[in-house]
Amino acid sequence: MPLKSLKERIRNTELTLSFGQVVKISSTIIVARCLHVSIGDTVTLVSQTDGSTTLGMVTEIDATQFFISPFSFIEGFRVGDKVYLNQGGMSIPVGEAMLGRVVDPFMNPIDDKGALYCHRASPIMKPPIAAMRRGMIDEAFGVGVKTIDGLLSCGKGQKLGIFAGSGVGKSTLMGMIVRGADAPIKVVALIGERGREVPEFIEKNLGGNLENTVIIVATSDDSPLMRKYGAFSAMSVAEYFKDQGRDVLFMMDSVTRFAMAQREIGLALGEPPTSKGYPPSALTLLPQLMERAGKEEGKGSITAFFTILVEGDDLSDPIADQSRSILDGHIVLSRELTDFGIYPPIHILNSASRIMNDIITPEHFEAARKFRRLYTLLKENEMLIRIGAYTKGSDKELDEAIAKKAAMEKFMQQGATFKTTFDDARALLIDIMR
Repeated sequence: MPLKSLKERIRNTELTLSFGQVVKISSTIIVARCLHVSIGDTVTLVSQTDGSTTLGMVTEIDATQFFISPFSFIEGFRVGDKVYLNQGGMSIPVGEAMLGRVVDPFMNPIDDKGALYCHRASPIMKPPIAAMRRGMIDEAFGVGVKTIDGLLSCGKGQKLGIFAGSGVGKSTLMGMIVRGADAPIKVVALIGERGREVPEFIEKNLGGNLENTVIIVATSDDSPLMRKYGAFSAMSVAEYFKDQGRDVLFMMDSVTRFAMAQREIGLALGEPPTSKGYPPSALTLLPQLMERAGKEEGKGSITAFFTILVEGDDLSDPIADQSRSILDGHIVLSRELTDFGIYPPIHILNSASRIMNDIITPEHFEAARKFRRLYTLLKENEMLIRIGAYTKGSDKELDEAIAKKAAMEKFMQQGATFKTTFDDARALLIDIMR
């Protein structure tokens, strides 16, 4: 281990024998006493039986005892086990060595590529960028997907949501954005997904190329606390590179699993359930994470894409609704377009980029506006056209839409491995709409 890294670890280690004692254990909460702690402190539990350890977080305190949510399974622990306070706080090691690696929320490698030595420590929980320190989003951010670059243009430092039901093509679109995005650093958080999907995402969607990419993984079998703080840990990694003046692509899949983790934690602590069983803390947690992305004056930027799983394709789901109000745009994937064989199945009429008009040229804006209008006319008159009830010449604008239908649908289609540039997508869109 490098000497600098070793010194940093020793500096953050409190050499103390003070400890508390477990007095009660349930399936989700551990109760302990005899230790002076604060909300949010991390503690280490040590089993008297075999010396095994596990991490936990203090989530509630009363006059005589405190409550711990464990980060992992607690089988084998019992009343009387010792509890030690981690004085270093909830922080993770960060550094250039993370690039090209797959790690868990505490930066422990899970890719069998050896130990990871990072000499700096960064707290997982940080306040978002101050409102008056946010830079203006005035520069386009190409993602390599024609439909997004041309019709839902994204700016450097923008936060967007990808809303999709199960099996619509969310992971494929994620891979296309990570591969094609114009960003020197890419941070991907896979939160609450199936373990099988992690190697599949790396090999199939990223082609096995992790150059300048960090992947943080907390799978569905991890504890709710690991899934919750896995998202915050990934954002801290992105902030490390942003603070160096670099532009970062942050991709998280999925916000829904993140909110479900907080639902489990909140209900275990006795919070009242609201819509779909989500406690109030699940909704207040979303802006704490999402607002940490953005562009900061004098530093770099974090352009973020958050995927939101909408159950039954219902966009009024509480998590989807809350996310849409926080983000700077939303990309909706349509099951109907999937059935028609259009990939990526981006429903441009239900999608929007709130920053788009500030970062594109007037010519580009006019072409995008015209594309949306012609596509809307096609959708409104689709049945008439299919049964042959529409007579050519009845509506000049609809005639133009019908004439350009094939070119418009071709523009919306793109192979999973095909990569384009922002300028090429813009030029093609303008050419079609002439």
